[in-house]
Amino acid sequence: MHIAAKLCLMNFALTKLEQSLSSIEIKHCTNKVGPEPQSIFGVPLGSCVQDAKHGHVPLIVKHLVEYLEETGLNHKGLFRISGSATKIKTLKQKYDRGEEVDLVHEGDVDSAASLLKLFLNELPVAVFPDNTCAAILATFEDNTNHIAECTRCLKTLLSDLPKAHYHLFHYLVMFLAKVSLHSDVNHMTVENLAIVFGPTLFRIPCSPLACEKQTFCNSVLLHALRNYEELLVGPDSHFSMAEDTNPQKMSAKSI
Repeated sequence: MHIAAKLCLMNFALTKLEQSLSSIEIKHCTNKVGPEPQSIFGVPLGSCVQDAKHGHVPLIVKHLVEYLEETGLNHKGLFRISGSATKIKTLKQKYDRGEEVDLVHEGDVDSAASLLKLFLNELPVAVFPDNTCAAILATFEDNTNHIAECTRCLKTLLSDLPKAHYHLFHYLVMFLAKVSLHSDVNHMTVENLAIVFGPTLFRIPCSPLACEKQTFCNSVLLHALRNYEELLVGPDSHFSMAEDTNPQKMSAKSI
């Protein structure tokens, strides 16, 4: 009887175990295992900044700028004419999936220009963070009629930017200044560039004074474009936007 009782208990335990196992839902994954793609758009600027050999700027920015510098400086309406929405979406997805992007065969000037603005617009924190933006507004409001003082104060405020933000601003201003040199053809004077890029670099919260503040920020950018040689001096002021990297073809895996 003792052995029979033990066998009975063992059978009962096995039955309960089988019932427990049968209640477990097993999900079969049909996707192949592999590294997840690293998003390029919408991530903090510090997360996608490259090392010194890439000019301390995100490689996607360098890729787009070099392509535009190569093919778009004499393009009428540069940065004012939107590219194909379908093409922009496709190129953005390829960058985010880490695929090779060939702008010559897959893109065009307007799409590349739109992608550059889109990348800047989707940064979680603007190139000029809120605290810096507020300080710049206060400084320029107090020194509107003193250009030399505005330049001195702006130079100080720029030096206080996070390094990733400063390097990107520096890189963009140098490029936009070059764009303006071709304004007789592309119609993008420094005034027009400040209007286009002001809302991208400075994000003004909605308020009754938002329009006025945005106009003021555009004026600050205009001041920077007109005085970049004096503002952006230092170890980075000499770096070139035309290095040996092929500006037409890039794999986003290296970003």
